[in-house]
Amino acid sequence: MSEKKILLGNEAIARGAYEAGVKVSAAYPGTPSTEISEAIAKYDEVYAEWSPNEKVAAEVAVGASIAGARSMCCMKHVGVNVASDPLFTAAYSGVNGGMVVVAADDPGMYSSQNEQDSRMVARAAMIPVLEPSDSAEAREFTKLAFDLSEQYDTPVMVRSTTRLSHSQGIVELEERQEREPLAYERNIAKFVMMPVNAIKRHIVVEERMKKMAEDACTLSVNRAEYRDLSVGFITSGIPYQYVREAMPDASVLKLGLVHPLPRKLIEEFAARVERLYIFEELEPVIEEQVKSWGILQAVGKELFTVQGEYSANMIRERVLGQDCSADAPARVPARPPILCPGCPHRSVYSVLNRLKIHAAGDIGCYTLGAVAPLSVVDTTVCMGSSISTLHGMEKARGKEYIRNWVAVIGDSTFMHTGINSLMNMVYNQSCGTVVILDNSTTGMTGHQDHAATGRTLKGETVPAINITQLCRSLGIEHVYEISAFDQDGLMEAFRRETQRDAVSVIITKAPCVLLKGVTFPDKCVPVPEKCRKCGACLKPGCPALTRNPDGTVAIDETMCNGCGLCANLCGFDAIETRRKV
Repeated sequence: MSEKKILLGNEAIARGAYEAGVKVSAAYPGTPSTEISEAIAKYDEVYAEWSPNEKVAAEVAVGASIAGARSMCCMKHVGVNVASDPLFTAAYSGVNGGMVVVAADDPGMYSSQNEQDSRMVARAAMIPVLEPSDSAEAREFTKLAFDLSEQYDTPVMVRSTTRLSHSQGIVELEERQEREPLAYERNIAKFVMMPVNAIKRHIVVEERMKKMAEDACTLSVNRAEYRDLSVGFITSGIPYQYVREAMPDASVLKLGLVHPLPRKLIEEFAARVERLYIFEELEPVIEEQVKSWGILQAVGKELFTVQGEYSANMIRERVLGQDCSADAPARVPARPPILCPGCPHRSVYSVLNRLKIHAAGDIGCYTLGAVAPLSVVDTTVCMGSSISTLHGMEKARGKEYIRNWVAVIGDSTFMHTGINSLMNMVYNQSCGTVVILDNSTTGMTGHQDHAATGRTLKGETVPAINITQLCRSLGIEHVYEISAFDQDGLMEAFRRETQRDAVSVIITKAPCVLLKGVTFPDKCVPVPEKCRKCGACLKPGCPALTRNPDGTVAIDETMCNGCGLCANLCGFDAIETRRKV
């Protein structure tokens, strides 16, 4: 008898890959995709790794596929951009063992710097896309993706979204189908994409996509659900659930394969319903193709937004004309994101703030240095961009312009794409100060390891990359390590290094306070009779500190991690650090 479990969509994707016989899985952590790799790492039959970035992860999957094994690479939507170089070419070369790319989009930008639609990247790359609607389909579609990959000789994308990735559903588990790696045969015309071969492979890709579009009309994951023919919806993924909830009697064409589209099936469905709506989150990927075929009665983005997540109430309001204001959730006070009590980034930023130094920022918890009261970070573009941004500023405006600027980047992000940017500064004779905020983890996505932590995704202990030595190996003479909580040392280092006519690196070291096993030996305790009510200790914005009605400072002992920053800032000994009992 088969076993049933309640799984996150991400866990279900991992389970589907496991059951499909995947041998190699590579990824870089990124919300909302992270749990896929954390789940698949629990299966001993699967080699799973954290790669330094998504491009490397995709290339690892390509290599495993060429060797004949089933492989997978997982990433969030912006990671698809990083991986696009190998993915676009992998579509030309095709596969040997099945290769699946999992892309987790983030409608609503809950943890992302943009809201791009991975279906558009897949269309440009000519890679087919499957889009499940719940956890059960996440498992099923992932298994199907490996079969389609080998059947049509192509990488296949499984597209998820935050709502699917982080929602739970009942999943019926099946046994793993062990598969011996397919035989490798040397094939230069297929796997060496020099121009003379790529020209021929492009023809193969076009023929493949045409064949898949024809076959998609009979593929089981594309199905027409005919009910009330007065109204019909073309939809896919999580939006399918909203259609079924809001209008259970409506006819629905549920698309599981969203690229290439089953044109004949769509034309048949459109001909049978009186009113036709295309209900898809983010970009009008389906809508534009459907209307290009002359199905102009379809209503899509003129009624539904291209921004954010959809909901059942959106259909009730915009199709049925219902007033759903009474169903709106109660308004609660906004809770802006904030650095944790004891976070080493707060200490570093408080010094930069006091020195009135601007920071070119990067992707990580430390992006929160942009908001009050720290208000240090001025720019954030993408992973690894801070160093290149500072370099560009120096080349545009000269050395004097960046005397009050630094680049800030985390240790994981530095390993991701910061190294090349730092190399570029040295190579092109720039100057500027790079601050590597080393908290010994990939903090923002849930504390994953990376090449500089000395532990793998599987929990193995390995040699850790020494960031200091790496920076010096690039030819940087001025590389310094300093405790992130050494306020006086930081002050002196920032003043000195920002005036230097060379590239310098300051590595601020202190582990993330949420890492397992990390504890501070002390607690910070206010001494009210000494408090001058100046508020100096409150300026870094630690959430453990508040004011009493009389203006003195109170410290929530349940929140305080004892980092000592507030005590260091107090000039009147009104805060003491006391050893925990």
